[in-house]
Amino acid sequence: MSEEAPHAGSDLSDHGRQHKFVAAGCGLFVMMMVGASYAAVPLYKLFCQTTGFAGTPVRATAGPSAVADRAFEIRFDSNVNGVPWRFQPEAASVSVKAGAVTTIYYKITNAGPSEVTALASYNVTPEAAAPYFSKIQCFCFSAQTLKGGQTLELPVVFFVDPAISEDKQLDSIASITLSYTFFPAEQPAKPIARAGTAAEKSKL
Repeated sequence: MSEEAPHAGSDLSDHGRQHKFVAAGCGLFVMMMVGASYAAVPLYKLFCQTTGFAGTPVRATAGPSAVADRAFEIRFDSNVNGVPWRFQPEAASVSVKAGAVTTIYYKITNAGPSEVTALASYNVTPEAAAPYFSKIQCFCFSAQTLKGGQTLELPVVFFVDPAISEDKQLDSIASITLSYTFFPAEQPAKPIARAGTAAEKSKL
């Protein structure tokens, strides 16, 4: 009996090492999955901005070289969710020709007493028009921070790609709606290159 005790202790030690190995593996797996989920968010957003998937307008660096005759009514929708902001476009809609680079302004006022940082989600309807709706400059590209009572007028520079006329399924589309919703940012971030400040000064 005394000779079997070391063997039992050795088995328990082996089982303990196995449990620790399994626990460590599970912990590593969870960490990898969490990291992948965080990485997936910006990658998914970049994919949508590049392709127009899920109604996301395409991000562009410059406008087209030519303007087409086909015109569209661009409607602007503004919403807030969980932030004490007043948020509205300078005009409910504008008429633009495909290929024409257009600038409109949105006014944002923090109606609360404290500083708030928020992000704007955005989409285009009808969704099929999203790949042809491109934005060169937009407050939605980064988080915006407003002090209590502060007001900013921020630009959106966009165009409708003339290539939309080549998509026969969109021949009947005469209007496109660009919709924004501001919601609280998880972490504070600087406003987009102080574009709002410059726009505000140009309005005064």
